[in-house]
Amino acid sequence: MEEPKVVGAAAAQAPIISSYNDKIRPLLDFIDRLRLLMVMKEGIQLPTIVVVGDQSSGKSSVLESLAGVNLPRSQGICTRVPLIIRLQNHARQGLELYLEYNGKTVPVEEPQIATAINIATDEVAGPGKSISDIPLTLVVKKDGVPDLTMVDLPGITRVPVHGQPDNIYEQIRDIIMQYITPKESIILNVLSATVDFSTCESIRMSQQVDKNGERTLAVVTKVDRAPEGLVDKVTADDVNIGLGYVCVRNRIGDESYEEARKEEARLFETNAHLSCIDKSIVGVHVLAEKLFRIQANAIAKCLPEIVKDISAKLDANVSELEKMPKALTSIADATKAMMRIIQAAKESLKKLLWRGEFDEYPEDNTKHGTARFVEMLNRFSDELHNCEESNLSKDFLTEEIKGLEDARGIELPNFLPCEAFLRILRRKVERISYLPIKLSEKYWDYIDDVVMSVLTRHSEMYYHLKVSAKGAAHNLGQKLREQSINRVKEIVEMEKLTGYTCNPDYMMEWNKLMKQQDHFINQISGTNMWPLPCSVDLEGLGEIQIEHLRKHSDVSILQQAFDLKMRMVAYWKVFKELMGPDGHGIKMMLVESPAIVAKREKLKNSIKVLKESKDSVAKIMDGIVAYDACLV
Repeated sequence: MEEPKVVGAAAAQAPIISSYNDKIRPLLDFIDRLRLLMVMKEGIQLPTIVVVGDQSSGKSSVLESLAGVNLPRSQGICTRVPLIIRLQNHARQGLELYLEYNGKTVPVEEPQIATAINIATDEVAGPGKSISDIPLTLVVKKDGVPDLTMVDLPGITRVPVHGQPDNIYEQIRDIIMQYITPKESIILNVLSATVDFSTCESIRMSQQVDKNGERTLAVVTKVDRAPEGLVDKVTADDVNIGLGYVCVRNRIGDESYEEARKEEARLFETNAHLSCIDKSIVGVHVLAEKLFRIQANAIAKCLPEIVKDISAKLDANVSELEKMPKALTSIADATKAMMRIIQAAKESLKKLLWRGEFDEYPEDNTKHGTARFVEMLNRFSDELHNCEESNLSKDFLTEEIKGLEDARGIELPNFLPCEAFLRILRRKVERISYLPIKLSEKYWDYIDDVVMSVLTRHSEMYYHLKVSAKGAAHNLGQKLREQSINRVKEIVEMEKLTGYTCNPDYMMEWNKLMKQQDHFINQISGTNMWPLPCSVDLEGLGEIQIEHLRKHSDVSILQQAFDLKMRMVAYWKVFKELMGPDGHGIKMMLVESPAIVAKREKLKNSIKVLKESKDSVAKIMDGIVAYDACLV
């Protein structure tokens, strides 16, 4: 696209408009329409001229010169929200102005522009001096203005004034970075000629996102206040302004815009320092033409990608919408949806907690219920095997002798008192009774977590159903939890009532242990032994300390105590073997009988055959119907 040339004093009289506005206007209208539709919230970036600058750098004055209308001015921050300025060349006589914000379109008269913007800003950002990232849009339709859309952002300040929050700099910085970070943004950096460009905060921010300045254009204001050395500053380009500089003189005091342009042309023609600057980078009209050209090139470059992104986003959203459950329009629909969700959740729980199928949560090991149950059983088995009651050699026979002495009474010789055995058994069971209760509590805690997670996943689309279902499931779980723990406690109490087992291993184990009784008693008495042994090795028990037993002179008590101990060891062994070395005992209890397994496989095969048969019959019937139709 060829750039028109307007130079010299004649340029001051020419409108800031080019002949190719008509070519770019439809594209700019398209981009503005997308911006109005908030398409950027969908992650689609649009080419945008973003105006940034330090506070009091002259941003508002530059925009006034381009738009030909008065904008708000004040000491301190006068732009408190992003102000989108849409300039549209309007061939008809007269000026058309309106503001767009909060879904409203408000017509504005030219003398009240600044007041209307301030009122709209107060409505969006609140009264006072706080800022907001919610934009306003000012539409300017006027004969002679360039077709441009720009976003004016709050001026950068580090020191909060009265009424501003302490983090005003951080708030402004975040808004600016939000707008200048996308690679589609064109950064118009407004710099005052009176300062060192390298110290400007706006330069530092733009360099963070545009290090080489490929999408940064600088406009230098207040050139009449510091003309000396300006030509060197804009030609040396120490701050990497890739799109170049434009030096302007803004309107001063009550000057009209026409008068300001004449004074600008005269200044750059007659000032000894400013006249040395190349005429292709001076004047508001040059700025307008550069912005217009840069904007047109950016739109042409980005448009194919914008169309592609919109199509991709639309397809993705349509696909996602189709995956969502249909909106419920009747009680019948709601009932069907609820039953479908409950059935799906039930099936998921069966997979996780019963069948060991984890396809719905392949990466989340915490939901792999059957595996976690085995872990809990293994820990329970370890705790049971490592508890103090499983240490059979500690204080050997001490508890048994005391139990026999406490149970003495009128009795037949060589008969062990049953009460002595039961007392010891009760104490042992009581000391480990907390372990199965703790296991049951852990089981139900885990089940509750899994149930809540599964229900949340299946009812995510229906908030009220999710809340109700989770509440009902939790209440039901608590009832079952209480019943389960009470049942465990009953089993524990039943173990305290009597010592009884039908397991044949008990008698075999007791007989094997009792074969060591004579040897054990001889080691204690120490007949014909010197020195007396301190310990004895018993099969199934290991090395046993026996010195503490020599104080008992009654051999019959020692024999009865040994017998009682071996009965307890055998009984305890049978109980522990129920768990097995790694909880395999309980796992074996859950293994189905061969008959059940065979029946299940038979049913599966039968169902498979019947389904195939049904399909075959359906095909045959379709053929018969088609044949009959032909005969007719």
